[in-house]
Amino acid sequence: MDLNTVEAVHIPTRRDEVWPVGPSDAILAGGTWLFSEPQPQVSRLIDITRLGWPPITFSDDGMEIAATCSLAEIGSLTNTLPSDRPDWPAAPLFGQCCAALLASFKILGSATVGGNICLSFPAGAMISLASALDGTVTVWSADGSDYVVPIGEFVTGAGSNVLRSGDVLRSLWLPAHALRSPTAFRKLAPSPLGRSGVVVVGRRDEDDGQFVLSVTAATVRPHVFRFPLPPTAGEIRTALAAIAETEFTRDAHGDPDWRRAVTLTLAEQIRRELT
Repeated sequence: MDLNTVEAVHIPTRRDEVWPVGPSDAILAGGTWLFSEPQPQVSRLIDITRLGWPPITFSDDGMEIAATCSLAEIGSLTNTLPSDRPDWPAAPLFGQCCAALLASFKILGSATVGGNICLSFPAGAMISLASALDGTVTVWSADGSDYVVPIGEFVTGAGSNVLRSGDVLRSLWLPAHALRSPTAFRKLAPSPLGRSGVVVVGRRDEDDGQFVLSVTAATVRPHVFRFPLPPTAGEIRTALAAIAETEFTRDAHGDPDWRRAVTLTLAEQIRRELT
């Protein structure tokens, strides 16, 4: 879609060139959502793709994923990590989360990790990935400082997050202890080609035996539950019961009571798979 209110495109190549970012400016990376509907409030685009961020940086402590990294690059890790990092059995989760987005190869090749997270929609594929793997995001502020936020605190509701005016999401960090953990993934939509109505991911840490369960898409923000040992069915039921009714997503893809019931069913499947 043409954005006929845009009068200028700014392409910074250094951090200090990004700002100022005004109320009528929009950060552009992949642009798959930005160009999908009218943006009458936007008069200038700030294209951050020339800042030279490596898409993915590996270390023994984990991996840093640039905000400008495409979802196609993330999804491909499912195929490359087993040989590159055989000690990271969480590899299947990358492809599973990207597939849950239900996007064409063109969208996956352009859409970015940062855009998916910053939109903060309940069914955000990268929010599901980051929630399951203890992800944190690094944000650049206009004053030159950085701050780091766990993904569960970054997303505050459907389409809302903690970003302040002028903030730019720099990267997503996934720690090695989570990547070393076997995972189990469940996704359900009310129709074969429908948007995710429920995404539940389980993880059993190899380091300390901790069991982690994340719920996204079904809820307006991520919910992550931690158990020191593999939980019983009753413990799973009690934990999920703590999610308030207002926290469940209500839209054309499923009512809250359906999402709550399905979340419990999928969580129990995951509990059995990882126990």
